[in-house]
Amino acid sequence: MPLRTVLLMVLGLGFLYLLFTVGAPFLLALIVVIFLEPLTKIFMTRLKMNRLAASTVTSTLFTVVLLGLMGLIGIKIFAELTSFWSNLPSYLKSANNYIQDALEKASSSYNGQGVDNELPIKLESLTNNLTDWLSGLATSISKPLVGFAAGIPSFFVVLIVFFVAVYLFSLSLPTMMASFLSIFAEESRSQVAQVMENLRKSIFGFLRAQFVLSLMTYVISFVGLLVIGTGYPLAIALLIVVVDILPILGTGSVLVPWAAYMMLTGDTYTGIGLILLFLVITVVRRIVEPKVLGDAVGIGALPALISLYVGFELVGLVGVFLGPVVVIVYMAARKVGLINLKIKL
Repeated sequence: MPLRTVLLMVLGLGFLYLLFTVGAPFLLALIVVIFLEPLTKIFMTRLKMNRLAASTVTSTLFTVVLLGLMGLIGIKIFAELTSFWSNLPSYLKSANNYIQDALEKASSSYNGQGVDNELPIKLESLTNNLTDWLSGLATSISKPLVGFAAGIPSFFVVLIVFFVAVYLFSLSLPTMMASFLSIFAEESRSQVAQVMENLRKSIFGFLRAQFVLSLMTYVISFVGLLVIGTGYPLAIALLIVVVDILPILGTGSVLVPWAAYMMLTGDTYTGIGLILLFLVITVVRRIVEPKVLGDAVGIGALPALISLYVGFELVGLVGVFLGPVVVIVYMAARKVGLINLKIKL
């Protein structure tokens, strides 16, 4: 492979990494604009609008719809989380009281029987350890909430940048595309355009696959929580979906500690139900994910799974999205002849 090609690939990978990290708001804005482009063209052709008017209308419609959905969902989720957080001290107190009562009963049952003279001391130490663990659990739960509250100003800054980028990209999308193609040789522009088209289809397929998987996880979680009879199913199901997207955590970070707490407090039915829900979500997602993702982005289930894992191991969470994109670009470039790698022995 020529040195120039290798250098371009390295620069391309570096650009993609930056695009998926610091440039994430602009990448999302560009994806949204490409998605809205057919609607913009409809306004331009059927309503005889110019580019400025059509792009402004489509961007405004998108902004209003997105803000409306965020407001409606946010109000409901905030109400459920506020209610849950206000009741959390009573939950922890009940768990602590239950543990202390159980240990006191165990201590009294062995009192005077000569089984173990040090048993009361051991039970008291165990009680103190469990109390400290519950206090630590409350602290660990509060830290993410405090961190989330602290990140709200930054989130609004990113949101404003995102909406402004949507307007600007929508207005200048044809110019941006022409400028991008102009850096390639004349004979390669059609091939690059074909790669970009394949990448566009694959990215939308990837996002659609992630949406389908998240929706499936949400439905299973919501139905499972309703069957089990826990409170706040709407908010907790959404929390499970958000955590499930993160490979480091997974659904077990929510359901397993919750199930352990319910069993400690004597609610064995709910604890077992949460464990079964965790197993169902994990098994279904791991079986369906490679197939859904592979069909959506146009690569096989095995390359999709390998790209997800290798990308995550190399660059972390960003690699979960960057890995499949690299595979998609490579396969599209080989398909149109931009990369012609053949090993001679």
